[in-house]
Order: sequence, then C-alpha cells, then structure tokens
Amino acid sequence: MTIVRTFARSLPPVAVATWLWLGAVAPPPAAASTPGTMTWALHVTLASQWLDPGETAALASPYMILYAVHDALVKPMPGGQNTPSLAQSWSMSRDGLTYEFVLRKGATFHNGDPVTAQDVKFSFERYKGAGAKLYGEKVAAVEVVDDGRVRFRLKEPWPDFMTFYGTSATGAGWIVPKTYVERVGADGFKAAPVGAGPYKVVSFKPGVEIVLEAFDGYWRKRPAVKRLVLRSVPEEASRFAALRSGDVDIAFNLRGPLAENTKTTRGLRLDSVLLNSVFWLDLPDQWDPASPWHDRRVRLAASMAIDRKLISQAEYLGVAQPTGSIIPRKFEFALPVESLPYDPEQAKKLLAEAGYPNGFDAGDFYPFPAQESQGEAMASYLQAVGIRTRLRTLERASFIQAWSQKKLRGVVMGTTAAAGNAATRLEAFVTRGGAYAYGVSPDIEDLFQRQAKEIDPKKREAILHQIQALVRDRVMYVPIYEYPMFYGVGPRVEQSAVGLIPGWLYPAPFDDLKLKGE
Repeated sequence: MTIVRTFARSLPPVAVATWLWLGAVAPPPAAASTPGTMTWALHVTLASQWLDPGETAALASPYMILYAVHDALVKPMPGGQNTPSLAQSWSMSRDGLTYEFVLRKGATFHNGDPVTAQDVKFSFERYKGAGAKLYGEKVAAVEVVDDGRVRFRLKEPWPDFMTFYGTSATGAGWIVPKTYVERVGADGFKAAPVGAGPYKVVSFKPGVEIVLEAFDGYWRKRPAVKRLVLRSVPEEASRFAALRSGDVDIAFNLRGPLAENTKTTRGLRLDSVLLNSVFWLDLPDQWDPASPWHDRRVRLAASMAIDRKLISQAEYLGVAQPTGSIIPRKFEFALPVESLPYDPEQAKKLLAEAGYPNGFDAGDFYPFPAQESQGEAMASYLQAVGIRTRLRTLERASFIQAWSQKKLRGVVMGTTAAAGNAATRLEAFVTRGGAYAYGVSPDIEDLFQRQAKEIDPKKREAILHQIQALVRDRVMYVPIYEYPMFYGVGPRVEQSAVGLIPGWLYPAPFDDLKLKGE
C-alpha cells in the first residue's frame, strides 16, 4: 500500500518534485521578522479556552499557551517533573493526608499583584477541567495558612496527588489572580488574561494569532525574546513555505518529506523530541451491544489491519515506535506491550468469524486535528480489510469538545501528550470519571480505585499492570505508535527550547527561547 502525503496530493507530480528539489538545494532568503520578535507557525487553531487554566483538558494543547502566559505552583521543567515554580518548596505529611506549599517571594502577576495563597485556593476551587471530579472526591479542603503558605487536606492518602496537581495531567495547579478574575468574570478573563508567566498577552484573534510580549518581572528570569507571534497555519506545506521564506522562525509539526527537506535545506535545521505520547484508535461504539465493534474479534481485526511501521516511515522518518498500549513506555507504572503484527489476511478471517465476511460500514473516522494524513492512511488500511469509514475532519477545539462530551462515534483517532504516569493516563480514558471514557468495565474501575489508595509503589504497580493487561486483552483501544514531534527551525533562532523538558510536546520554558545576537 502506498501512502501519499496530503500536501503532495494537491499538486501535480512534476510540481511536487520541483518544489521538494528547490527546498533541498536553495538556502532560505533573509528573514523578514522584526528584530527582537520570534514568529511561530502553529499546526493548530488557537482556542480561547487555552487562555484560562481553569478549563484545561487532559491534552497537551492548552499548555502551549499556559507555559507562556501563566505559571503553576509546581510543573514539569528541565529539572524534573515536579519542579517548584510559583511555590519555592512543597512538603507532604507523614500520613500522606496533607500537602503544604510555600510560595515564592516576589512572584507577581502581570498587573503587579503579588501571587498569594488566596489566589492558589481560588484557582483550585474554580477549576473545572480534566480531573476536576477526581479532585472533588479526594480533596477535603484547601486552607490559607497565611499569604505565603497554602495547605491541601486530603480525605484519604492519594499517592498521585502531585502527579495530577504538579504536572500537565491537569491544570488545577496553574494560578490565576483572584481579584482580577472576580472583577472581569470568566469571559472577560479569556478576552484579557492576566497571568504570572514569562509573557503577557498583547492581542488575540481566536483561531488565527496570539501576540505575546515579554514580562520583565517574571520571577525565573527576564525572557530574552521581546515579542512572540504565534500564528495558526493548518496546512503543513504552508508552514514549511513560511519557514523557508523567513516569514516565520519555527514551523511546528513537519513530517515525512517536509521533515527530510528541512534537514537538507541550507540555513534550516530540524529539532525534534520523542514525546510521552501515543496515537491510538478509540472505538466508542464497542459499548453498544448492537455494534460490530462490540465483538472483540472485530476490534482485533482492526488492530491487525494497520501497518504501523510503514506509516511511521512515511510520517516520522521511521522514528515513531509501534506499541500495543496507550501508555507511553517511559511513564511510571507502564506495562510494556508490543504491537500486534500487520496481518491483513488474519484480520479478514477474524471479521468473517465475527459474522462480517464482506466487512461492514463503520461510520465516520475522525482523525486527530492536524494529523489528517495519518488518519487517511489508517482509514485506508481499515478499508483494505472491509472496515469502511468516511473521513470527517474537525478543527481542534471542536474535536476536543465533542470527544470529551462523548459525541463522536465510529472511529476516533486519539492522542494526548499530557504529563503524568500510567494512573493519570488511565484515569482520563478508562475510568468512571474519565474525560474521554465512553464506557467503563466494573472490574477495571474497582482496580483503579484500589490502586489510588495504595501507598506501596510495588503493589500499585502490580494493580496498574493488571489494568493495562485487561485493556490490552480486551482490545479496548487500537494503539498505533509512540511518536516524535519535528520542528523546522530558521537561521535566526539560537535556542528553540524544543526538548528542554523531557518528553514535552512544545517549546518550553519560554524564557529560555533565544534569537542569535539578541
């Protein structure tokens, strides 16, 4: 099977060859960017919800903006997963029921207000994003000890409190200014956000562009790049063209031939990071007894129908690693699971055994936004064994909203690069309160609740491995591969900040960005 890239499909063969050849041999023209300004071409459309930490989904996309505009008590940084940030330190009581944070002196919001314990309490109590229900079940109270100290009291020991609160598994630990939010309201806050991060919002056009200006009062250090312009450029070929012309300094998510072309174009370079993330196929209708997907053999056939290695070669220069789990191998408590072999003939036999010798109409196929070419390839493989779908594309905010509201049916191409461990990843996708869980197995739910109370790491690991084995054996998902993110970087950029935080999807920390000679 031949996989044809979306950008190439829209051009005549001679034009494609000429365009790729020119990019490989000709240096980019002089950059047109304003001195002191770094411009990014994003692969996604910017959503206004990303400006408010209180609404974060269990996905990485919002944190592309949160790391710039806002700050958390504790967050993943180059120094580790739970790096003190707005909190200069944190501690846990011996019984595991109390966590206390000492706030960093001198940290302020963009409007000059100091970051206080009242802001921490307010930010947590207004939080309604991923994990909010779990916090309600686990956290008894948030207490302001004084302006510089805040205390979380749990109803019972919760070993993963800091994994949920102190990473990008949820946005509850990202702090907003209480007085300002109460004055302008939720909508006013999205329209004119005030944070405590390294950059202030100058202007925002939803879905189009956000302009950021360095916040000289940022506690960690003064950002070296004075102004950032983040533009939504959904077409991959357009992002590459903008990079090559010097209109942008960093082009996000270049794959396949364009990634290779970036490497061979003088003056450009390809930065990359292997993510803590997996692409998989979500099959929401498996919970409906009348659906073909309810039969395990059908789900198994779908998994064996896909040639993961060939798609990896076409999309990621062979770097993406086929896997049999939705949990990244590097995550704490992950159970290593090998992917099923590519075997279309066995897939057809399984479909016949399940009563579908001629295949079936599986409805719509929703590729993850900005990953349409991969979705097309996966849908083509399903089609080849008789599982017929219709490709339907949505912009990212609409996709995430519909997915979390359980409105997508048929086949959904899912992924997330949120930090955490096996428990935080499982919580969002296989548990009763999971933001993206269309159905729940009672035995898996029981095991998850047991591990959440287990203090002994070895016993927790055994339970979490049991859950992952059940998810694998029941083929609840069709895992594809763990994958990298490739960035095209222009000649003006000295430090892109790609990969500084291990496994993190986007450039960060923002205050580590640097332009050459500036």
